[in-house]
Order: sequence, then C-alpha cells, then structure tokens
Amino acid sequence: MAIKKMDIVGRRSYNCDILFRVIDIIEKDGQQIAYLYGEYIRLAADAPCDDLVIMGKAERQKLTNEYRSKEEQSLELFRQDVSLLKQRQEYDATGGYAKQANFFQIPGKVLHLDGDQSYLKKCLALYEKIGIPVYGIHCNEKEMPGKIGGLLDYYRPDILVVTGHDAYSKSKGKMSDVNAYRHSRHFAQTVREARKKVPHLDQLVIFAGACQSHFESLITAGANFASSPSRINIHALDPVYIVAKISFTPFMERIHVWDVLRNTLTGEKGLGGIETRGVLRTGMPYRPEYAGEGE
Repeated sequence: MAIKKMDIVGRRSYNCDILFRVIDIIEKDGQQIAYLYGEYIRLAADAPCDDLVIMGKAERQKLTNEYRSKEEQSLELFRQDVSLLKQRQEYDATGGYAKQANFFQIPGKVLHLDGDQSYLKKCLALYEKIGIPVYGIHCNEKEMPGKIGGLLDYYRPDILVVTGHDAYSKSKGKMSDVNAYRHSRHFAQTVREARKKVPHLDQLVIFAGACQSHFESLITAGANFASSPSRINIHALDPVYIVAKISFTPFMERIHVWDVLRNTLTGEKGLGGIETRGVLRTGMPYRPEYAGEGE
C-alpha cells in the first residue's frame, strides 16, 4: 500500500516503536522520502517510504492506550500535588483557624507557542482540564523568533512555552553543535528575543524545547526549564505538566527542579531546569455574589 500524507505509520528499522504522522513526501535521489511528526512525542524525523509501515487499527490502539495510561497517571499525580498546595494555601490564608476560607487565587497566565497545531490542541485541552489560563498560538518554529516580541507585548504572560518539533541529526555534526538540530537554534533565538523584553527569570518563566533539543543552549539563552539533557524524546504534554506546577505554586515560594519534573512523563533525562519562583497569587476577600458584575 502506497504511503500518503497524514497516514499513521511506524518505521521498520525501529520496530515500529513510535507512531508518526506523515506530513509531507518528497523525491530525493530517486527515492521517496517521508517527513514525519511523532503522534505522541515531539519528534521530527524523515525516512524512506520503503521503511514505513501503515499501522493497523489494533497496533495504533495498543500504543495509544499505553500513552494515555501514562498521561492519566501523571495527571492524577499532578492533581494530588495541586490539592496539597491548595490545602496549605487555605491554612495560611486563614491563619490556621477552622473558619470559612475567604480568599481567591490567580494562577499564572500562560502563552503557549507551538510548532504543531495538533499538539497545541491536546495541550490546550489539558490546560483547560487543570484550570490554567492560557493563550495558544500555532507558529512555525522558524518564525517564532520574529513573532515572540509582539506576542509578549500583547498577551503579557507570566509563563512562556516555546515548543514544537526537534531532532538531533548525527550527519549534521556533533551532539554539542546546536546546528546539528532541526529547530534548537530557533527555540534558543526565540528565548533570547523574549529575554530582551523580560530579562528577569522570575518575571517571565520560560520553558523551551522539544524532542532531543540542545538543552544547554536553551538554558544559556535564558530558559528556566528546557529539554532534553540526555537528548531523548519528550512527551507532547510534558510542557503542560511543567508550567502547571509553576502556575499553581505561590510566588513567595521557590520550586526545586525535581518537584517540577517528578510528575512529567519523561523525567530528568528529557527535562531539566533551574530553581524558579512560582507565580500563583492569593487575594481576599472573595465575594462571589459580585463576581462577573459590571458597573
């Protein structure tokens, strides 16, 4: 069966361990080459069409169920974290007395810039489920550096996510060479442009990177958290779990890196960062009877 755009495929040479979407097919040196995006991980790749297998419904469902099981496990652990944070905030706000809490909370606002529209939709659905205010923008990775300044001026977020697809190519250079990566240099330049607008690491918290990204260049550029220290693949939803932890942590508290990474699907091999303040703010009194009323 001929491979065509938008087919869900696996690579024979990798035992079909990852589901990919075919996003384009070109002819190169007389061979059909497919450009691929991971269906659940933020990996970009290319492969000869002869190496690809169209995944049947049963195989797709099996891999999908495995990914969704991991997602639900991470979501449940995160919900437990948020519940503990809220209980502690309520105790602090009421002085430890057993009286009705009369305060409100404003979680950090997120601007999520994503090179993949399908992943962006999945991330926005998870943000909504968790209760985080977010603006989602689909943008080609190469165009991000030129657009980020205007987007920051317009949306004024507390947290910025710069992600999409990436991959290391051994044929392009050493692992230490940022030019050997598909989009790492674009992510790094986007972070640098963002830091021109907001230099302080705690006034704008930045996550940057995707699968196999050049972690060191992203942190050096000014990201608080980035991928991928061990150059491994990261899950499509990992950026959401990271920024959610930051969004729900009070701004007077510092977050240890492990506290952010432990509920992600990838962990410290795929994600890392620096000590950062939370961005949640608490206020009082809470008057629900007036909420939503205009003057």
